[in-house]
Amino acid sequence: MQHTLSQDAAANRDGPSDPGETGPAASGRAPRLKPGERRVLILQTLAAMLESPKSEKITTAALAARLVVSEAALYRHFASKAQMFEGLIEFIEQTVFGLINQITSREENGVLQVRAIVTMLLGFAEKNPGMTRVLTGEALVGEHERLNERINQTIDRIEASIRQCLKLAVSANDPTLPSDYDAPLRANLATTFVLGRWQRYAKTGFVKAPGDHADAMIRIILQ
Repeated sequence: MQHTLSQDAAANRDGPSDPGETGPAASGRAPRLKPGERRVLILQTLAAMLESPKSEKITTAALAARLVVSEAALYRHFASKAQMFEGLIEFIEQTVFGLINQITSREENGVLQVRAIVTMLLGFAEKNPGMTRVLTGEALVGEHERLNERINQTIDRIEASIRQCLKLAVSANDPTLPSDYDAPLRANLATTFVLGRWQRYAKTGFVKAPGDHADAMIRIILQ
């Protein structure tokens, strides 16, 4: 399943699922959308602009130009650019933690839960390049400090979820684990691995896929 902002938003639309069908490229005018749909289109466009490998700072003027609307029109839906980034972070949180809940509900083994979670996190980044730059904090440089604080909290929550899974494995006396298995340490190592893969993906202009040879590495980390 593709977990992208565009597909998630399309499922909640009354009109065309592809913004290009009614968008600037098709008519030279801003699409006629309801307020909620307009917010989604703004976030879609922001995410798409973040996919540029040049990693240039995005301004509201550039975003408005891409949408063929005025900056004032943007501010009718978001009070600030920081709120737009918060919208992207909310999408990340809802998607990632929703998938983590699905994984932990269908898989009983704690180690296998973590393997699935790490694989999902790498896959999410690969499907959503622009979101990867938000997850690494690269897109938030120079933005409001609360955005960095929030994404750091998101990463902490991910690590806490992984740690809980590994503690479950220890408490269940998983025979594949050594007697001195350190769940918090392994959780931190797994999270650091994910962050490193996200960082490399963004820094290489989305060339080095985060999932390359990841399965073998995950096995080593969790041994």
